[in-house]
Amino acid sequence: MTELQLAGVSRWYGNVVAVNDVTMTLGPGVTGLLGPNGAGKTTLLHMMAGFLAPSRGAVTLDGEPTWRNPAVYRRLGLVSEREAVHSFLTAHEFVLASAKLHKLPDPEAATRRAIDLVELADAQHRRIGTYSKGMRQRARVAAALVHDPQLLLLDEPFNGMDPRQRLHMMDLLHSLGDAGRTILFSSHILEEVEQVSGTVQVIVAGRLAASGDFRTIRRLMTNRPHVFVVRSTDDRALAVRLIGEASVNGVELDATGLTVRAGDYGAFTRALPRIALDSGIRVRHLLPEDESLESVFSYLVEA
Repeated sequence: MTELQLAGVSRWYGNVVAVNDVTMTLGPGVTGLLGPNGAGKTTLLHMMAGFLAPSRGAVTLDGEPTWRNPAVYRRLGLVSEREAVHSFLTAHEFVLASAKLHKLPDPEAATRRAIDLVELADAQHRRIGTYSKGMRQRARVAAALVHDPQLLLLDEPFNGMDPRQRLHMMDLLHSLGDAGRTILFSSHILEEVEQVSGTVQVIVAGRLAASGDFRTIRRLMTNRPHVFVVRSTDDRALAVRLIGEASVNGVELDATGLTVRAGDYGAFTRALPRIALDSGIRVRHLLPEDESLESVFSYLVEA
């Protein structure tokens, strides 16, 4: 059973801290690394893959350090976010080169198997330069899988894929995880992680903000305080009615309208139309003020 461990891992560049004191253990199955752009996901993946040395702490694969240890690549596959594919090669040539670099006993058979896994057999002899972005992604995944690694790291693997390609890739990751492989993929899109992974690691500003079962963390996100801007035909009367609503934590009234703080997103958005209708008030404007991914993830740091 392959296990990747990070113990108090930090990475900084001069005065800039990219990853700050992250500790986690990854075992068999699919884990999502979730966080907004610039959170430190790529830096963390590069340390896991042995491309970067931790400034502090340790990254080990089955007890062996990943940094300056080429032997780990027999068990590790990486699909980086940046495309590093020669456009003049065919997918078959590209994956075969990876198989030969790994010194596999039958590189042709391994290449065929990997290409079939990502459903590129019909296009494998076309130059990669003619591929769509989603097809190039699949060719890169095939190259990472050609040596049948026990650990697969993928940085934003669904970028550029059409809906059918995304569904196939999700099914592939599921099947690899169910077969006992350790899979970690990064994403800044909540729905991608929800569809693929039951386990999630949430990283915000280089720190591990939450870790564990996706449903539990999703509930934290849903139940966090929400701020709404409301405009109506009678803001003062609406404020009086809203302050008595159980889902509302606070109401501020000024010349521009209402700012409402709600503890339960669903309960408030259901209650507002009822209260307005009962009071004969027309709501002209309702806008969530803090629904960016950054605000959602930042809440988890404080939760």
